[in-house]
Amino acid sequence: MDFLMSGLAACGACVFTNPLEVVKTRMQLQGELQAPGTYQRHYRNVFHAFITIGKVDGLAALQKGLAPALLYQFLMNGIRLGTYGLAEAGGYLHTAEGTYSPARSAAAGAMAGIMGAYLGSPIYMVKTHLQAQAASEIAVGHQYKHQIFPPQSWKLALVAAMVSGIAVVLAMAPFDVACTRLYNQPTDAQGKGLMYRGILDALLQTARTEGIFGMYKGIGASYFRLGPHTILSLFFWDQLRSLYYTYTK
Repeated sequence: MDFLMSGLAACGACVFTNPLEVVKTRMQLQGELQAPGTYQRHYRNVFHAFITIGKVDGLAALQKGLAPALLYQFLMNGIRLGTYGLAEAGGYLHTAEGTYSPARSAAAGAMAGIMGAYLGSPIYMVKTHLQAQAASEIAVGHQYKHQIFPPQSWKLALVAAMVSGIAVVLAMAPFDVACTRLYNQPTDAQGKGLMYRGILDALLQTARTEGIFGMYKGIGASYFRLGPHTILSLFFWDQLRSLYYTYTK
């Protein structure tokens, strides 16, 4: 569960931070092994880079490399945080006397970090290649011509649907928890709920009593239910549209 929770959390964050990763990659490759002032600066700063990439490569280019980035984040953070969580749950962070050991904690964190980085490194390389791809007028660094999926591939629709599933689960989980509890609460003789006055009250009581993580209880089960549902719904929708336009032209 630690592996799944940490991996999903990292993927959710990655959807929003990947454009910054694209900008960072381009700016880091700009002027590679060239003396300052001897090369054209396509990206003057972060904001200029955002505007330039969006204008020349298109807004979709700000999410280049998202598929390997999601896989990298899921593996790296899932392994890193999941392994550390297992060490903590197993009592390896404490001495024989039961006291917390900073040295053991640091060792466990280092080992977990090494495992996550080692397994995620090949995926990070592919992500970097994809994020560096740009139109010739703003290209920096070596330009690999990787293409994970053809533009009309069903695999592209499947990956996009998987990303959407993560976003939907992260956004809807608190409301799903509140709805489940509203439907399941005891009622009085008039059918009025005895625990919650409504959805906002259920959300507030849950957050106040159980903390923010209480609002995400069952998120793993939610993704394995809602994720495939969202994935299959969007996938079938995309394929049906493709068939429709193919045979009606």
